[in-house]
Amino acid sequence: MTRFWWVRHGPTHRKGMVGWSDVAADLSDTAAIARLHDHLPEAPVISSDLIRCVTTADAIQKDRPRLPHDADLRELNFGAWELKTAAEIEASHPEAIRTFWDRPDLNAAPGGESWTDMTTRVGRAVDRLIETQTGDVIVVAHFGAILGQVQRALACPVSEVLGHKIDNLSVTRLAFDGRRWHAEAINHIP
Repeated sequence: MTRFWWVRHGPTHRKGMVGWSDVAADLSDTAAIARLHDHLPEAPVISSDLIRCVTTADAIQKDRPRLPHDADLRELNFGAWELKTAAEIEASHPEAIRTFWDRPDLNAAPGGESWTDMTTRVGRAVDRLIETQTGDVIVVAHFGAILGQVQRALACPVSEVLGHKIDNLSVTRLAFDGRRWHAEAINHIP
């Protein structure tokens, strides 16, 4: 059994689509960080290679072992829409943004990736962890990366999983028993 403790990075306070941009996390809520640290098991910590995840992982690591950062754990790549607000994209590409949100599993932002591309990439990282880790693993990642794995555990369509909320500094616990996935907790705030 491998149990994944997915932690969403600290807030960035950016209003646009933040995918592969390397923006910092606000980790000033030390009480929330302490609660999160205390809630998590003594287990290896891995994160996306983007600074908002790396610094969040640093904040909760303490004496836990650290695995190398993994770029496959990154957020959805929004391509040309990176750091733009929905209103900005709607104003310049109304049909493209509607097509994207209607079927994000099949459509990508210009120069970006689709939901399916992202979930396949993140799934590769998770599969590597299943091969090398047993027991608990703490993974500090992004909204889309976490939701993509929730979708995998629930075996539901993207339209259904996008209704789930994943707050900053929340914990989503998913387990793989060697045959199937189990969603044990989604968006838990310690």
